[in-house]
Amino acid sequence: MALYLLFESSSGYALLHAHGIDEIGQNTEAVRNSVLDLNRFGKVVRLIAFQPFESALDGLNQINAVSEGIMTDELRNLLELNLPKPPNVNKEDDEPSFVLGIADPKIGSDIAEKTNIPCRCNEFILELLRGVRLHFDRFIRDLKPGDLEKAQLGLAHSYSRAKVKFNVNRVDNMVIQAIFLLDTLDKDINSFSMRVREWYSWHFPELVKIVNDNYLYAKVAKFIENKSELSEDKLPALTEILGDEDKAKEIVEAAKASMGQDLSPIDLINVQQFAQRVMDLSEYRKKLYDYLVAKMNDIAPNLTSLIGEVVGARLISHAGSLTNLAKCPSSTLQILGAEKALFRALKTRGNTPKYGLIFHSSFIGRASSKNKGRMARYLANKCSIASRIDCFTERSTTAFGEKLREQVEERLDFYDKGVAPRKNIDVMKAAIEISQKKDDEMDVEKATTDSSKKSKKKRSKGEAVEDGDPMAEDVSTVVNNGDASEKKKKKQKKDKHKVEEEELNGVNGEQEQEQDQDQDQDQTRKKQKKKSKHEDEEDVQPVSEGKKKKKKKSRNEEDD
Repeated sequence: MALYLLFESSSGYALLHAHGIDEIGQNTEAVRNSVLDLNRFGKVVRLIAFQPFESALDGLNQINAVSEGIMTDELRNLLELNLPKPPNVNKEDDEPSFVLGIADPKIGSDIAEKTNIPCRCNEFILELLRGVRLHFDRFIRDLKPGDLEKAQLGLAHSYSRAKVKFNVNRVDNMVIQAIFLLDTLDKDINSFSMRVREWYSWHFPELVKIVNDNYLYAKVAKFIENKSELSEDKLPALTEILGDEDKAKEIVEAAKASMGQDLSPIDLINVQQFAQRVMDLSEYRKKLYDYLVAKMNDIAPNLTSLIGEVVGARLISHAGSLTNLAKCPSSTLQILGAEKALFRALKTRGNTPKYGLIFHSSFIGRASSKNKGRMARYLANKCSIASRIDCFTERSTTAFGEKLREQVEERLDFYDKGVAPRKNIDVMKAAIEISQKKDDEMDVEKATTDSSKKSKKKRSKGEAVEDGDPMAEDVSTVVNNGDASEKKKKKQKKDKHKVEEEELNGVNGEQEQEQDQDQDQDQTRKKQKKKSKHEDEEDVQPVSEGKKKKKKKSRNEEDD
């Protein structure tokens, strides 16, 4: 059986033929040693065909397809042109006469499905491909020294850049970094605040028992500076810092009878600077927490409303991304973060852990000791549903997370009081209805905002025209001209429709139109005749009236 090898290099596809090799009985260690010798390897393996990539972009597309296990059209043409005909699938007796050796079984399965070419991937073929990779520059004659290294470097840069650019989970990276930084800040602030307490206690030891909060202690230590200078004049400012007038008075009285030693001005300056650093770190920690809350509401709103921002962010960071968390089953999500205890229990054949990071949720703390395992399993189930909704829905909504939280609350009541919870189908139907209503409201709000913007623009234009702005008049004239042009277009469309209707009516319609036209012409002629008669009568009447007046005048003159 003939053996062919497919090698994907940085400059193109290479197809090689390995002849004179009997795979049966070959030792991989012997093949590994013989591959290093070019004289022995070159006699066995020879190049049949080589198809270079057209450009760097084409090479990137080809390598992306190979990494995903997809056979491209260029690779298919190379295999079909240079390999023997594959066996017919319909014929059972038709056995393959050759085998194609490949490095990745994914692309091998795709090639076998589409072209019926038998593919194989084992240690023997991988050793042969390693030898091809080692001596590949010797197989191609026109290849200059250094060209292959340049192609490898350029393709590696473009491939890694494309992977980073098209990273689907890049939004989750911000949450992962934020929760890691939040945990480190908590540790640092705790250790630094303890150092401030220990340092300033040499000067004012009574302050530790009065002020318990680390941030307030650093703030008060920076404000007091030297305890001997503390008096009742600073009492209002001290009450503003502490928020309690009794504590402020207690600090002033303790400063008068303090047992601490005095510090030099340089030491006090260093204590103040260190306290200021602790205050800055704690303030930055608050800002970072607000940023994490906003980011979690954008990325995973349902998971956030169900279990909280911090626990949800820890779950996402431990899984690696939101998609990885959505792919996890609820049983894996339940013990996420307790891997050491799980493997220790499996090794010692002890009891496996009931919960991991989910233990920090308030639901498990509220459950009784015998129901903590049940509650963790139920909460992990709802968290997996919420993460999948957040990962695969287009519009972000908190309706599902709120309903899932209600279900967890009902389950707590069921364990404590025995109240039967609602069914999951009814709850999900209610959540879908709420999400649809919110979507409809959003669409209506968008439409109203668009209409209000248009009306505001029209009002502003009208006010500007009344004030006499020439620019506004020009704009209004342009708008009017646009309206007129639109009216003309509408009239032209109506005329076109009329013409089409007349053409469809046929010959009978044309005859009826001709008869109607003749009748209209006759009626117009009759009207014209009547008008001419009326005009003649009107002309005759004034003439007759003038003659009568003349006769009357003549008669009067004769009588006189």
